[in-house]
Amino acid sequence: MRNTFKTVNNGTTPNGRRRKDEQLKRTDLHTCLAGSSCTFEPSYLLGASTTGQAAVAKHALRTTGMMGVPVLCVVVLASISQSLSLQIQKPLYESQSSQENGSLDGSSCDSRTEQQVFTNSHNFSVNIRMPGVVPAGSDTYLCKAFTVPTTEDAYIVDFIPHASMDTVHHMILFGCQTPVSTSNYWDCGSAQGTCEDEASIMYAWARNAPPTKLPKDVGFKVGKKSGMSYFVLQVHYGDASAFRDHHKDCSGLTLKMTSKPQPFIAGIYLLMSVDTVILPGKRVTNADIACDYMSYPIYPFAFRTHTHHLGKVVSGYRIRDGKWTLIGRQSPQLPQAFYPANKEVNVNYGDTIAARCVFTGEGRTSKTYIGGTSADEMCNFYIMYYMDSKHAVPYMNCMETGSEELFQHIPAEANTPIAVSPGQMMHMAHSKDNADNTLSVEPKKAELVLDQDYHLEQVSAWPQSRLQLGQVSGLALDSDYNLVIFHRGDHRWGADTFSSLYRYQQRYLGPIQQSTILVVDPAKGNILKASGRNMFYLPHGITTDKENNYWVTDVALHQVLKVSSDGRDRILLALGEAFTPGSDSNHFCQPTDVAVDTKTGNIFVSDGYCNSRILKFTADGDYLAEFGAGSSDRRRRVPFNIPHSLVYLPDKQEVCVADRENGRIQCFIAETGEFVKEIKKVEFGGEVFAITYSPVGDGLIFAVNGQSQSHSVPLEGFVINYSTEDILATFSPNTKDFRMPHDIVETSDGSVFVADVASNSVFKFTTEKFHRSVKKAGIEVQELQEMQTIIQTKLRPDHNASKTAAMPEKQTVAKQPQSYEEPEEKEKKKSAAKLNREAGVLSVIITTLLLVPLLIVVTVGLFICWRRNRRYEVKSEPSSVGGILGKIRGKAVGSLNLGNFFASHKGYSRQGFDQLSTEGSDQERNDEDSSDSENEEYSALPPPQSSS
Repeated sequence: MRNTFKTVNNGTTPNGRRRKDEQLKRTDLHTCLAGSSCTFEPSYLLGASTTGQAAVAKHALRTTGMMGVPVLCVVVLASISQSLSLQIQKPLYESQSSQENGSLDGSSCDSRTEQQVFTNSHNFSVNIRMPGVVPAGSDTYLCKAFTVPTTEDAYIVDFIPHASMDTVHHMILFGCQTPVSTSNYWDCGSAQGTCEDEASIMYAWARNAPPTKLPKDVGFKVGKKSGMSYFVLQVHYGDASAFRDHHKDCSGLTLKMTSKPQPFIAGIYLLMSVDTVILPGKRVTNADIACDYMSYPIYPFAFRTHTHHLGKVVSGYRIRDGKWTLIGRQSPQLPQAFYPANKEVNVNYGDTIAARCVFTGEGRTSKTYIGGTSADEMCNFYIMYYMDSKHAVPYMNCMETGSEELFQHIPAEANTPIAVSPGQMMHMAHSKDNADNTLSVEPKKAELVLDQDYHLEQVSAWPQSRLQLGQVSGLALDSDYNLVIFHRGDHRWGADTFSSLYRYQQRYLGPIQQSTILVVDPAKGNILKASGRNMFYLPHGITTDKENNYWVTDVALHQVLKVSSDGRDRILLALGEAFTPGSDSNHFCQPTDVAVDTKTGNIFVSDGYCNSRILKFTADGDYLAEFGAGSSDRRRRVPFNIPHSLVYLPDKQEVCVADRENGRIQCFIAETGEFVKEIKKVEFGGEVFAITYSPVGDGLIFAVNGQSQSHSVPLEGFVINYSTEDILATFSPNTKDFRMPHDIVETSDGSVFVADVASNSVFKFTTEKFHRSVKKAGIEVQELQEMQTIIQTKLRPDHNASKTAAMPEKQTVAKQPQSYEEPEEKEKKKSAAKLNREAGVLSVIITTLLLVPLLIVVTVGLFICWRRNRRYEVKSEPSSVGGILGKIRGKAVGSLNLGNFFASHKGYSRQGFDQLSTEGSDQERNDEDSSDSENEEYSALPPPQSSS
């Protein structure tokens, strides 16, 4: 069992022919119902469920000429109705009998595997069974994968087990995207595990436990957007002597499912001990587990305990403000079902979840360890919970050993064994009372805010006073959650800023004399602190670390600098050689951004405009490694094309890159540089300029795109679900459009700031939260709003550390005073508002009536002038290609970047200089034909190919 949870990964594909047959059956049925001729064979459609039904239907076919199609369809539909009713009842019968008959012959197993029973347009059942297996020995773990039988989202609302403890030690149902195998069952007790990617436990069964029915409006989400395309059934066969008669086992589950969206998503929180040692002969050994809970509220509605033979009692608790509240307590020697949890318990951010397993070593002559065999032990406490659908996390676990100080205060009941007779252990689930002991718990009553749309609106009144900014290239947050702006003062990036070999051509201007780093109040926009004078030539990216130092990149210097934030402008560390481009471990070429690993202090550098790589250094600047682009298609690996922005994801220990000109986001394991995933959307329009990250829910990536020559899409921001890669929302300014959004950062209260390099401005956006309330879960709306604020304030900054400083351990959230008005005042205000609206409508009507004649006169006049001047038109010369393209994003054809052409002749490797796009401004133009391109970034067109 230890290996199972280590890798938590595995699978087998269903019988494609069987699914196709089922689809054909349903298609024929729909054709008949629609009034078309029913040409299918009734025995095929009905699966020859009864001889009588088939005979009646065939007789109807033979007499079609006499009776007509309507009569035939009536007969067939009557047979179908009876057959479907029998099929629907069949799984219910199996759920009661197959605990004693889980082991069948192989042919019976095949007929039960992947059987789907549709009860109506939304509800259906899926049977998943082992395909007639014989374990090779005792304590064998076998797994089989099944595809989720829908391309859309679906929800499991009921689990019906088909197994006997005489044969099966336990069963676990996992959900994942990539099982270890999709062809057949496999041994998953080895290093293979269950799934290649992260697996989520959805159900567990042992000791003849009865079925588990979820509360109304609650379901385990699987399918399209859940990240779970496969079920993986794991069966642990304990004693192989049960197979001496050479029978084949097809134990498994029937899943009752629905395609109707459920407002609450179920999940499993597993507390598990991994290092407990039970001493031989020792009367009592405790295994204690405890973890702090750091996510949105969960509402436990069921619990399950699991140990082997030595476990006496398992208890789970929520600890809040030092008070222990029981979630559930049970003997693991009873049927290991999911039992109803304490109805009064919810778990919020900052609570502690704890569990204790009590063991006895009496009768043992050697130490007993946690392990996967029957001779080993386990200490598992499962919590089945629900969360609102927007913040749902399908699986969480805790394996940390609880401290002795904490467990000194555990209630005495946790140490009191629950007496169980031998008859209860073996036969409890077979009694009539327990055969119907399905878990059906109604969600608790009270107000719960269900969901938050990630809708962002511009705060047009921010900043309250104007900020004097140059080209704004970078944004970050400091340790006090203030906004840090990095801008270029009076320097601009233009077509002549760099030579063809990327050497800065404007050193004669000297460093920027203005303060390039501004610390700004995120609420009002007033400047709190200014620094960075006479230090930088062409700023680009900025990030803060946990000591609140600034990590900045300067594309003119070709350097990465660590700068103090104390106002003294001290350079604490410099990486790269000033004004010297290069592609080795000691040089950069126009580096763009830095991300900081909050755990190790290591830094990642995106390098950059003329190199296509990410470099990794220690906090002291020692070179560690570098890596290039990854690929989700093994046949084709596309290198980076301006890695422009970086963000570190502490909760996933990954670093993600905005690969600008490739229009994609790529993520890598921070430790190894191994490729994880790619997010590429048509909506990006071929360019992604910047990204930042929030750990809320499954993780959110905030991104901004850029203007592309090959795509015509709006410039806007995106809110992306990290796990599903779905775009949840888009946003853009209300007052004026983005011109070139260049960097993005999210603050602790959920506000988002975007730097626009072309308009010398910073935009602020805030969320509009649309809520709908239902009776659920035991907390008031105000409580959840405060909890959400606490989560955003405490959780986000720590996990968004590539753009913010590390989070202090504790923080208080001040409550805003509420204002109340008397009823009379409210009525007066309503009346006044109504009068104002009516007056406004009247004025609009009058204005429109006055403007219509004027518009007609103007239109007629313009038409006459056009007709008169048309005779004297002179056809102008065609505009040059360079003139046209030179105005697109400030690109100038006349200033080709010949980096590729010269690289092989000037001592630079082609690998380091294969990017042709640069950033800049100040196009040569006539004052009469002035455009807004002077603040835009410059990207030259590719050079002509060398004939050699």
